Amino acid sequence: MKKHTIRTLRRLSQGIFLLLFLFLFIQTESNGLDELGCPVRIFLDFDPLIAISTLLSAHAIVAGFFFSLIIIVLTALLGRVFCGWVCPLGTLHNAVGYFNKRRPTPIHRSWHTLKYYILFFVLASSLFTAQVAGIIDPISLLIRSLSLSVYPLVNYLTRAFFDTIYALQIPVITDGSEWVYSLLKSTVLSFGQPYFLQGIFIGTLFFLILALNLYERRFWCRYLCPLGALLGILSRFPLLKRSVSEGCTSCGICEKVCPNSAITDGDGTWRGPECLYCMDCDDLCPEGAISFGWKGRGEGVPIDLARRNVFVSLISGVAAVPLLRIVPQSRGGWFHPALIRPPGALDEGEFLKRCVRCGECMKVCITNGLQPTLFEAGLEGLWTPRLVPKIGYCEFRCTLCGQVCPTGAIEELTVREKEETRIGMAVIDTSRCLPYAYDIPCIVCEEVCPTPEKAIWLEMVKVQPREGNETILKLPRVDIERCVGCGICEAHCPVQARPAIYVISTNESRSDANQLLLNP
Repeated sequence: MKKHTIRTLRRLSQGIFLLLFLFLFIQTESNGLDELGCPVRIFLDFDPLIAISTLLSAHAIVAGFFFSLIIIVLTALLGRVFCGWVCPLGTLHNAVGYFNKRRPTPIHRSWHTLKYYILFFVLASSLFTAQVAGIIDPISLLIRSLSLSVYPLVNYLTRAFFDTIYALQIPVITDGSEWVYSLLKSTVLSFGQPYFLQGIFIGTLFFLILALNLYERRFWCRYLCPLGALLGILSRFPLLKRSVSEGCTSCGICEKVCPNSAITDGDGTWRGPECLYCMDCDDLCPEGAISFGWKGRGEGVPIDLARRNVFVSLISGVAAVPLLRIVPQSRGGWFHPALIRPPGALDEGEFLKRCVRCGECMKVCITNGLQPTLFEAGLEGLWTPRLVPKIGYCEFRCTLCGQVCPTGAIEELTVREKEETRIGMAVIDTSRCLPYAYDIPCIVCEEVCPTPEKAIWLEMVKVQPREGNETILKLPRVDIERCVGCGICEAHCPVQARPAIYVISTNESRSDANQLLLNP
């Protein structure tokens, strides 16, 4: 094959899959209808680490995860082609790595086993019902980082740039910029500027991971990626093998160009599980001595794992589970009032076994109300979604969060089911409510309440102001049987800082215990 042809094909493949990933990511947004029309979660459906960890933690198989079998079979046949030709995060690592002018040889060769120990830790935790894979899984990590940090940043900078040009009112340039801005708003930018709690922290972690490529190229892929480790194990005996003919002159070029240090120094020995099948060594070999094919025994060395370290990683994964759960949130009968889960969320214990913190539900929320948790659900619930009504309420007839959830942690509801699902209940603070505390007329909460039969109703009460004649005030009251906890009343309450009406998680449909009134 012509020199550099394979490298060109690989880069083309990486670019296509990255563009597909970004396209689906941008499509994870309401288009005015209560359906997305695109399989926006398809990269997560193809992720075998998410599939296996969910199977172990929740003892459940989600229909979309049958797609992950395709990756498993392809890896067993062809090796880690997903990492070298498809993975969008791997492509970003490649792009950043081009700015690294260091000699492209691994700095810490023994570190490549670290990702396998991380994988064993994750799988051991999953086996004992703690879902931690999503925190470090590359696809989940990328979607979460883009959704909660990078995409809001790009939106903000873009809008600020075009607002500045518009304010300057430069002839021709301003008119042209408005046309470009309109095009971006209809294609790339979000409908409204998104804001997320912990966005800075999550974004900083993501950029630090990318910045590791300036220290050593594909640092994440070589040493930290648990999905890469899983695929490495699955590719231990691939049908597509690398072989070296007697024409090899040990020039060392293959070792220098290998992006994942799969070729060891000196003798050119091939570590199959570390190979990304980029085929750069074949493409650039001056003697044409390297080839990939179906015949022959090939060559390679096994994964060099210390039994003691494997044992420690497994025990650590098991021990991490009780450590994550010695918090009040894990105690039966204790519920954090601010932990308002999306409609369709499973009971808290089952929800945590399935949620992979991908951020898809938060990205698609049309009011920006779904935000990542910090410690409201304990450390085990880090970065899982919760509704913050003051930021954005739960749209009464929106079911998008259930449509994008890849693991079934949020069930996909019909509009009718959504309307009848309670995620909490509204509570009135009479010490701050304008009619109650200050005799000032206000019925905003009742006006915006979306339930067919208003969950907030008005009680007519005669009051005697300090000065003036007796008058009739309408005092808002909450009907706990009809309130679904959507939070629109809290979002629109005119009382600033701390609204006079707010939503707590009590009375949620998903829990028989978290109720205001328990049955005898």
